[in-house]
Amino acid sequence: MQAIQHYGFYFVSFVIALGALVAFHEFGHFWVARRSGVKVLKFSIGFGPKLMGRQVGETEYVVSAIPLGGYVKMLGEDLSDPEVSEEDKTRSFAHAPLLKRIVIVAAGPVFNLLLAYVIFTAWLATGAPLFVPTFADLTSNVETVVPGSAAEAGGVRSGDRIVQIGDKRIATWQEMTDIIKRSPGAPLKIVVERTGRTETLTVTPTPRKEKLADGTEVEVGQMGITKANKAVVRSDNVLMAPIDGLDATWGWIKLTVVGIAKMITREISADNIGGPLTIAKISGDAASQGVSNYLFLIAILSINLGVLNLLPIPILDGGHLLFFAIEAIKRQPLSIRSREVAQQVGLVLLIGLMLFAFRNDIVNLWLK
Repeated sequence: MQAIQHYGFYFVSFVIALGALVAFHEFGHFWVARRSGVKVLKFSIGFGPKLMGRQVGETEYVVSAIPLGGYVKMLGEDLSDPEVSEEDKTRSFAHAPLLKRIVIVAAGPVFNLLLAYVIFTAWLATGAPLFVPTFADLTSNVETVVPGSAAEAGGVRSGDRIVQIGDKRIATWQEMTDIIKRSPGAPLKIVVERTGRTETLTVTPTPRKEKLADGTEVEVGQMGITKANKAVVRSDNVLMAPIDGLDATWGWIKLTVVGIAKMITREISADNIGGPLTIAKISGDAASQGVSNYLFLIAILSINLGVLNLLPIPILDGGHLLFFAIEAIKRQPLSIRSREVAQQVGLVLLIGLMLFAFRNDIVNLWLK
């Protein structure tokens, strides 16, 4: 019974977090479309069979069974849409000026970034400190070594870059700390890059107690090193919170963009891509640690969703923006057939990425 309640809590935390992100994203498309004079036929949270819905004016508002996304259906999303009469063309998406279509499509990701900004600003307005990652989080460079620590005893030096632990290649600080935490008192073979060459060291992480959110204590390993450029933002007063909120949002956006780029160039392992099970776990963990941590997680996920949706992959918002860029250059829309083929390719890529992320979930959450 306790296990059912535990997993139920994680599931509810996941649905609320994802629902909030999707609702805000789709509301961006919806609000800008309505303000632009484009008719919105349906606003759906989720995909698949309709669970509930209500017609309000000219728009049907729907909650669907699969809570992994959502959509806004606009009148005349395609030039060949049979629902568009001559008199309706003024309210058709496909017949709208190019700039108006660009703004409507871009509004979803922009609203996700706006949601993160609002959360960060509210957080800072309370006077609480806010962690903002830097590019140091995407490296494993050691800035300082704590005197008397396991790292010093093992020969780690300031300026070293940790490139491998055991048989695991290391690209990010998080990858390294995860292994160290799981290895209290266990000797680790660590390969460091130092002045252009590599050295193999043996470091035994010092065991220490760490308290979890539920009050239980676990033993974790600690090596005794720090990274460069760990930034903490704190607003001096409420009036500075909106400005500091911009800095915090921009910092997380930059980190997300660079992280994606490093995955594409394989500087960071694709094994770091998490799927719905990983999101459910971190949502439940954050919710169990309090409302503020849960909201902070929603802000980070919102930035990730916004940035990912801007990737130039057909079927994503970025793919549509790519089509519009081609249309601007050619002075005419891509053919319907070309867009259909591109979207089918995009769908295959997206399904493949989701399956890969789900595989990572199983490996990282159950098989490790």
